[in-house]
Parts: sequence; C-alpha cells; structure tokens
Amino acid sequence: MEDVDVVIIGAGSAGLSASKTLRAAGFSFKLLEAMNRIGGRAWTSDQHFGVPFDIGCAWLHAADRNPYFPEAKAAAWTLHHHDMNVDHLYYRERKASEAEEAAMKVADARLFELVAAHQVREGDDDRLSALLAKGHAPRAAATFAGPMDFGADEDEISIRDFQVAADLDPNYFTREGFGTLVARFGADVPVELSTPVRKIVWDGPGVACVIDRGTIRAKAVIVTASPAVLAFEEIAFSPALPDAHFAAFFDLPMGMLTKLPVEISGTRLGLEPFDDLLIERLARHDIYFLCFPFDLDLMVGFVGGDFAWEMSAGEAAGIDFVVDRLCGIFGGDIRKHVGRAMMTNWGAERFVRGAYAAARPGRSQARATLMQPVAEKIFFAGEHLAGPLMQTCGGARLSGEAVAREVVAQLAAK
Repeated sequence: MEDVDVVIIGAGSAGLSASKTLRAAGFSFKLLEAMNRIGGRAWTSDQHFGVPFDIGCAWLHAADRNPYFPEAKAAAWTLHHHDMNVDHLYYRERKASEAEEAAMKVADARLFELVAAHQVREGDDDRLSALLAKGHAPRAAATFAGPMDFGADEDEISIRDFQVAADLDPNYFTREGFGTLVARFGADVPVELSTPVRKIVWDGPGVACVIDRGTIRAKAVIVTASPAVLAFEEIAFSPALPDAHFAAFFDLPMGMLTKLPVEISGTRLGLEPFDDLLIERLARHDIYFLCFPFDLDLMVGFVGGDFAWEMSAGEAAGIDFVVDRLCGIFGGDIRKHVGRAMMTNWGAERFVRGAYAAARPGRSQARATLMQPVAEKIFFAGEHLAGPLMQTCGGARLSGEAVAREVVAQLAAK
C-alpha cells in the first residue's frame, strides 16, 4: 500500500487537527478511523428526537481558549452561555432548604480553596475524597466535583490530576450541536472510515501500520485512541511498548458520564430553559438534569462515575429510573407528558470504551509519560493529553495540533 510520512489513528478532534496541521506543513498522511464516521466522541444526531442532540460532548468548555468557539460564532451557531450553577436541589424527593443550598455552594467554594492550597507530598492520600472530608462537603458538592465533572467517584480521582484541570468557564451550549461543529471542522480532511489499525510494527526504520487490507508504512504514527482502547490491546504493538507507556494506559482509566434525555411535552414543570436540577440519592445514585435547553421539549438527565457504569446494563431500566425520579418530584401525572427517550452508552462502544480519562490516585504522572514519544516515531494525542483542558473536545484538538507540530519539527530535521 502507499507509503506516507505519517499515519494518524483516530478521526476524532485530535486526529482531525493533527491531519490539518500536517497537511499545512506539506507532509503526506493517512488518517484511519475504526468507526464509520468522523468526530469520535463528538457526535450530533437528530434521529432520536427530530432535533440535533449531542450523543457525546455538548458544552464548548473554556470558550475563551477553545478553538471551536470562534468557529461556532463565525458560522452563526446558536449559542447559550451556561453558568452551570445548581438552580434546584433535591434530597431524594424533598426540595432542599435555602440553608442547604447555601451550604452546598459554600462547600463547593471550600473544596476549590483546598485543592488550590494542597501541597503535593509523597505518601499523602491522593484521593479527592480526602479533601472533601476536610472540607466537610455535603454530598451535592461531591457529586459535581466527581461524577458530573470528572466522570469518576471522588475516591477514584487523583488530587494532583484535579489540580491540573482548568476552570472550564465560560461554558457555552450550542443548539446545532457540538458534534456537528466538529464534523464541519473535519469535512475537508481525507479519512478512511471503518478501518481499524490492528498492529503497529516499529522495530524497523519507521513504522508499519497493519490494517485488514494490508500494511501502510510511515516515518511516524500519531495514536489518538483512548487509553481504554489501548489498555484492551485493540491495537497490538510489535515489539511491545516500554513498560511505563503500557502501564500509563491502565493508570488513565476512562470515567463515565451517561446522558438520559427524556422528551417532556405540554408542560415545563415550573422550570426555566437551562435550569440545573440536581437530585441527591443514597449510594451515589445521583442524577443531574439540564432542563429544556433552548426551550426544547427535553429534560436531559446525566449520571456519572460508578453509577453510570452500573446504568450501562440496560437502556430501558435507565429510562425508567429517570422517569421515576421526575415523577417523585413533580407527580405521577408527568407520565402522560413523557414521549421519546434514550440513553447514551459510550462504555459499549468498542473503539472508545468510556467518556474521558481520569488518572488513578497516585498515578497522575501517566499523562506526562504518554506525552513522551516512543523511539521518536510513536506519538500519542487526545483529550487525555490536553493538559489543563483535559477531558474536553477543544483540548483534544489542541493536543492533536501540538503533537503534529512536534512530528513536523522532527521530520524536518532529518
């Protein structure tokens, strides 16, 4: 098959931006995507509700640093600044008092003070739950610090990793869909879809990427697959990767954030568009709702962390859970207003296996490890290597660009 300068694995945000950077520098490349579409975890569909709905990422986080934001504005996208403060808080089926809501906000602010002041020392408890305990945070603050933000429970999040993550405000929501925006960004990039890479052979002068139709040889490869895909060895490496790189895949497990949108027509339940509603329950079975975004007939439920993985067992049970929670608060009559519903399930997507990566406590150095190329010809990029903008689509794009520039500089020097 045709030899190229660089093979790029994965046509998500990182792979698309890496391809554009290489093309602009005059280098040849092959962009290979295992799925049958581009965008990766950025995917907008109108098949479920007849309006654009983001199955994957939806918020344009850190709009002042997000390269997609000016493109959305230039395309006259419909944008809404979302402050993501809790407007309605419930404990099971009881509405929280004003004092309880105030206590949550105080605890949330206290948590970030503790994170900012935390000194990294060897041997310390690196679990975010340790700081939450010091701050005496009520459950609601813990829910947003962990499952809803990081896709993992607070005892599975590294404080050091959490410290690196940027404050993502300002956040914007788009009616046309973030996935549509990413697809628009990558529309002019040549890509071979439904083409999983089975093996990367790197014991020669360059690399050889084995696909079902043959082998593509290149001087370097940029791998943008998620750490979970690599941990499950969907792509084999021959010879085996160094131990530190292989271990890093396992030290960056995928968190989970699952959406459960439900169509509610004929009533707004006394809520305003874009209200944030949080229901706290026992055993971390908490659920957050983005209420009627853009005044659409949708209550978009979110569950995160271990509970989201539990919920992956079945869509029907997940939808029943959401409707039951709404009935518990707004009354059983709401059932006659319920229409279509669905559940996202990124954990079941073979070539993703989760929402986004969160370092295990004590293992935050895994991100730095994967940012180092192997033998100056295997490079890694993606949301898991996006520095302060980790876990974001915009961060993945910036990661792809940065790694591609590194490859360009290296190839140009040879």
